[in-house]
Amino acid sequence: MLANDKSLGSILTHSPGTTIGVALVTLHLFCALFAPLLIPYGPTQLVGTPMVSPGHADFVLGTDVIGRDYLSRLMMGGRTSITVAMVGVLGAVLIGTFFAVSSAYIGGLYDDVIMRIVDTKLSIPGILFVALFVVGFGRSVAVLTVVVGLSYFPGAVRTIRAQALTQVPLAYVKAARLRGESVLSVILRELTPNVIEVVVVEFAIRTSSAILIVSALSFLGLGISPPTPDWGLMVSEGVGQIYSAPWLILLPAFFISTLVIGLNFASDGLANALGLDAARGLS
Repeated sequence: MLANDKSLGSILTHSPGTTIGVALVTLHLFCALFAPLLIPYGPTQLVGTPMVSPGHADFVLGTDVIGRDYLSRLMMGGRTSITVAMVGVLGAVLIGTFFAVSSAYIGGLYDDVIMRIVDTKLSIPGILFVALFVVGFGRSVAVLTVVVGLSYFPGAVRTIRAQALTQVPLAYVKAARLRGESVLSVILRELTPNVIEVVVVEFAIRTSSAILIVSALSFLGLGISPPTPDWGLMVSEGVGQIYSAPWLILLPAFFISTLVIGLNFASDGLANALGLDAARGLS
């Protein structure tokens, strides 16, 4: 098994952009994780006059069009978006890693079948695939999580397989074969640990894209169903009040932007530190 001499600390401090990205992502994750303990009101609770401006003594970020506390909905909305995006992408990357590595190692007909399935899926526009799936199976959090995973699975397979193909001819793989290790053992114990850097970068890049997809679907009315808070849905609900209450759009848009920027900075810095090409991750 190949050794990796890059410490986590050196990767995280590789550049100021990486540090900023990790800080933004960490802040969002903290808020999402502890949102139920931090929010002053229930996210669906009617607590005040509609469209109170930010800065009010009782409502720091104001209220929405029907009088719900906007800070509470923003924090809980992040919890929903991040859960759907991260769980879906995590499943896609983990399962995709096994198929990618096994395809690169076994080759032959197995490799051809896997890659033709991947090519077929990649020929379908991502947003169209997600929209059709949601229309057919509903708009629940579980359905959105599954469809996000299915949407990003093929791209993850292609990218990770490319890295695995560079590892298969190396001496440590040949040594494992000579020791009589099984195919599954070589895949799991030898090859997979040596593509883990690509897997981590893939997860970060695709999570960033998934956040935008989930928000876009909610904005179009195909994502999270009301009254569940979601950033994209909150932007959609605030469009009609863009002139009288612009914070109803600007605040959720700001939260989406800072999370996506943080993920992009973190993944770019991580990819540069590991000598990888982050741009290929969105194939």
